[in-house]
Formats: sequence, C-alpha cells, structure tokens
Amino acid sequence: MLNRRDILKSLGAGSIAASLPSISYANTGGDARLVLIILRGAVDGLAMVPPYGENRYSTLRGELSLTAGKTTTELLKLDAMFGLHPSMTSLFDLYRKKELLPIHAIASPYRERSHFDGQDILENGATRSSDRRDGWLNRAVAFFDSRLGSEAAIALSQNTPMVLRGANSVTSWAPSQLPDASDDTLRRIAAMYSSDEFFATRLAQALDSQRIAGASTNNEIRGRRNARAQSKTLMQAAGRFLNKTDGPRIAVIESGGWDTHANQGADRGSLASKLSALDKDIALLRTSLGDAWSKTVVTVVTEFGRTVKVNGTRGTDHGTATAALLMGGPVRGGKILSDWPGLAKRDLYEGRDLLPTTDLRSLFKGILSEHLQLPDNMLENDVFPGSRAAKPLRDIVNS
Repeated sequence: MLNRRDILKSLGAGSIAASLPSISYANTGGDARLVLIILRGAVDGLAMVPPYGENRYSTLRGELSLTAGKTTTELLKLDAMFGLHPSMTSLFDLYRKKELLPIHAIASPYRERSHFDGQDILENGATRSSDRRDGWLNRAVAFFDSRLGSEAAIALSQNTPMVLRGANSVTSWAPSQLPDASDDTLRRIAAMYSSDEFFATRLAQALDSQRIAGASTNNEIRGRRNARAQSKTLMQAAGRFLNKTDGPRIAVIESGGWDTHANQGADRGSLASKLSALDKDIALLRTSLGDAWSKTVVTVVTEFGRTVKVNGTRGTDHGTATAALLMGGPVRGGKILSDWPGLAKRDLYEGRDLLPTTDLRSLFKGILSEHLQLPDNMLENDVFPGSRAAKPLRDIVNS
C-alpha cells in the first residue's frame, strides 16, 4: 500500500506538493507585486554597472576594465559616469524606458567576506548572521496576511530561502525531475483519496500550481538538464503565478554561481555569460508577467561585491560594496542612484574594496514602504528592528 509521501513523489507535480502548508491563494485586493532575485556568490558590481567615468577605474581594473577601447563589445553607457555591462541589452532598453534604476556602492551591514554569513545577513535583515533565523520578507508577509489572506509569497525553489522563512505562512514551487503521471493515474489517485479532505485538497492545489506554472515545464527540464533551462523555467513560472488575479503577490528566485575568483573576463568570459543569462531571464519574466509588469517591482541583489583590483588568477576576490538593480513598471528609473565614494586608495574600504555608502536595508525599506505600502512603524519595529540609521530610500517607486 502506497503511503501519502510515496504518492506525492510519484505525481511529478512540482515540489509544492511535498511542502505544507501548500498553496491557498486569497482573493486579494492589492495589485502591487514584488520579485526578489538573489544572486548567490557575490556579484562584481564594478563589472555589472562599471564606473567607466571614474579616472582610476581603467588602471585599477586592468584587463577586466570595461571602458572604451578596452573591449570588443561597446559599453552600454547610462550617463557620463556609469554604464551597463555589454551583455545586458534588455536591461539597457528598460533603462531607456525609465524602468531600471541601478543603485551603486550598496551593501548590507556585513563587513567580512564569508558567503554564508553574508547571505544570512542579506536575508535576515539584521547586522549579524546569528541575530535572526527568520527572514525580513517573511516578517513583512504578516502585513499581507492581515490584508490579503494567507500565503501572499512564493519561493521558486526546491527549498524555501531564509528570506522567506519564519512564522508567517508562505509557499514554494519548483519543477519536478520525475516523470509526469498520466491523466488516468491522477484520476485514480484522486478517486482513491476523494474522501480524505486533507490529501484531496493538497492534490488539487499541487495540480493547480503545475497548471499555472506551465504543463510542459517538467518535460523541458528533463530534456535539458542544465542550469539555464532551470532558470528560464523558474522565471516564466514566477510571472505566471504573479499574473494571476488571486495568486501570490511576492516571489523569490535564487541564482547561484556568481563567485568569480578566476578567469572572470571583461566583455566576454564567464561573468559575461552569467550576466547575459540574467538579462535574458529578466526579459522572460517581464513577458510572462504580461500586464502585471506595470504593477511589479523586481530587485536584484547579492551578498557583497568584489575587490577593485584583479587577483593573480585573472579574477576578483571577495569584496564589500557592489551594485543592485531595481526595475519594473512602477520604478522611477532612467538614472543612477549612488553616493559614489571614488576609487582612490584612501576612499576604498580597507584599501581594497568599494566603500559602502548605501545600506541594502534602505533599499528594501523603500520598496516595502513606497510600493507595498507597509507602514514605517512596522518596518522599523518588526521587519528591520534596530535599523533606524538605515533610512528608507525615497522616490524610487511610483506609489
């Protein structure tokens, strides 16, 4: 006799079916959507948004410099100081439409160089990795639970990331690697458990999630077992979930492999390939969101940046400040937001890293306040306790 776990594994309906509580969307009244994309591995902000107008940039960066005459692909110039990496053509179009706002010299309160601690602090919203074991976005979900009903947030991931872990109910979805069950098998299973309210409800919810995400996603993943196929599927699924009138309002997506210690490359190479894939993924997300793009803010963040100088293996080591990206229909883009510290040795953090001048929590607070309408007292007391010095960024989103 199969037990419930065996049957759930056999369905191939996505990992949502194996996590409880499962999806239970409210008929929500709020229209604002948020997508948080976490790039794990510490993205080189000086490559993603190169300060080509900084006098010292080209010399300090050497063969990794992205400046005129140093690369075979033209730099995407945003203004007289900053550009976008040449691989990010879709994001450049968003910038020209005033739907992209890069934020430079930004960092969490973390000042060491451990990926694990840096990611914990990015996600727990505290000043130390040991301060909290729940996520700031989960704490923010409490506001939506009171207004919108249960499970306003979804993780597009096999495991719920820390930023969404906590006391408030969230859900998750990821494509299954198992063969899809036939319609006949599903009908038989549904009939077998028709009198079991617990299981029948979760089976229906899992199948509904798979239908929303796209019926062909599992076959596509199995046919192309690689990170690129996974990433495309998750981006498209995120758009479909958030595009539903009664769907979730918040989605979290993770992307790994951004640690570039060796052979980083400039306009071409390993980092360029990753940035190109991210650029294409965001274009897919925008298409999948459809009309909901006009109500969606997408923010792209990482745990810390990279060193200013190139290391001995033609890459960059763990640094401090980096760049973040804010985009979407409501974003007040078409400009750069940065209190630029400069790259003179006296201006660098510990003489080697880009100095942080903006707190990452200020960006998160600004989005939650202006876009998702969280009250300031909740931001300061519940979502980011002990962070009053990190003032919310203002006028970044049309509220």
